[in-house]
Amino acid sequence: MNQNELGETCVLLPEIGLGTWQYRGGVEPIRRAIALGAFLLDTAESYGTEEVVGEAVRHLRNRVFIATKVSSRHFRRSDVLTAADQSLERLRTDYIDLYQLHWPNCMVPIEETMGAMEDLVHRGKIRFIGVSNFSVSELRKAQLALSKYRVVSNQVRYSLVDRSVEVDLLRYCAQNKITVIAYSPLACGMNHIKEKDPSAVLSKVAALAGKTQAQVALNWCISRENVIAIPKASSVDHVVQNCAASRWRLSAEQNRLLEEGVKFRRRGRVHAALRRAARNIIQRLGSKH
Repeated sequence: MNQNELGETCVLLPEIGLGTWQYRGGVEPIRRAIALGAFLLDTAESYGTEEVVGEAVRHLRNRVFIATKVSSRHFRRSDVLTAADQSLERLRTDYIDLYQLHWPNCMVPIEETMGAMEDLVHRGKIRFIGVSNFSVSELRKAQLALSKYRVVSNQVRYSLVDRSVEVDLLRYCAQNKITVIAYSPLACGMNHIKEKDPSAVLSKVAALAGKTQAQVALNWCISRENVIAIPKASSVDHVVQNCAASRWRLSAEQNRLLEEGVKFRRRGRVHAALRRAARNIIQRLGSKH
């Protein structure tokens, strides 16, 4: 499995890990992923999968990199500390490798949240601080709120058919040595990619490359600078197929065919700003009830 450095930490991660949102596969697919080199395991307190990850890595803790997330409703200082302890208990571990803020929360000062995250690093309960679904401006504020550490990663939606992060986020993260962790790199199901592929370009490229269509879609994603992917795989067979998307690269011509033939969404800055504003309104309304 090819590996990329996490931020500027000198820690190497596989370019393909395992996501566990809506995961129902039990321990065996997770253990097979680890055996194949996909030892980055991503979960979250809101997923309900920390327990199965903890069970799967029992006796394998020194071979895995565990990433989990604190929900935005727990961004107050005391809540962050409590949520981390609860995640540690569910994961059956003494430390979390990467602790991520799941979504921005406009109702809690980012300085308060990041202060709690730094305390967790000081106490040895987490190793690195990451975020998820943060825009460039939100990333800047998060980094400024840290006094001793850096934001090392931003987990965002990225696939052949959803390329909104290409507007400015990918470039910003590359320039600032922030690893992009791509979730839903297969667009929550290959059928969603095929619907955007009227000329069956993906099938043609897969035939040329001698790979499956899913492997081609994953390889396209991890071939971007500074990007690693965490597809979900709830069966051993899917884990094996996903891991085989590493250690090779599509040709320049094959990449061109995909990028010209597959229709994609790329939200501009205005659209993204409107979505953030709507999320902020919902958070403010929710805080009043």
